[in-house]
Amino acid sequence: MKIYTRKGDAGLTALFGAPRVHKHDLRVEAYGYVDETNAALGLAAAASTFDEISTLLAQLQHRLFDLGADLCTPLDSQHADKITRISAAHVAELEKHIDAATQPLPELKTFVLPGGTELAARLPLARTVARRAERCLVALAQTQPIGDHVIPFVNRLSDLLFTLARRANQLAGRDDIPWQPNQP
Repeated sequence: MKIYTRKGDAGLTALFGAPRVHKHDLRVEAYGYVDETNAALGLAAAASTFDEISTLLAQLQHRLFDLGADLCTPLDSQHADKITRISAAHVAELEKHIDAATQPLPELKTFVLPGGTELAARLPLARTVARRAERCLVALAQTQPIGDHVIPFVNRLSDLLFTLARRANQLAGRDDIPWQPNQP
């Protein structure tokens, strides 16, 4: 099978069970940012030497493919039953992971800067891409219907990535890098 189809050469792409749309459509942009988030997670996973983080990042990458399929399939698509929709259970699952990763961490008393270890620097990059996806999803939701749990899922994902960055530093024996305002 060839990887190219030439079907997108005119600037249109297909949604699952829906008409073709422009590649700058907010829905396409939103799942593009989700795809970017997934790529950033892959970059973080490549730097992880901790099984608890590596395993979780792999799970998140699979879930982000589910999210991409959810966004690529409008709610009224005739193929809606063929994909996994992001649900309240998926949001709760992220909250469980956030709580588990937060439990061993010292109390957060200030903002922290990205960095410390390579993994702890890559995870905030993934978090900022997830936040961009979230902003795009909010705009999309104002113009087109999307699943009720999509935005909360991406919001919790970014919280989890922040927490995992702190956990990565802790596992490596590094302290958080506190933000110090008004530094020269």
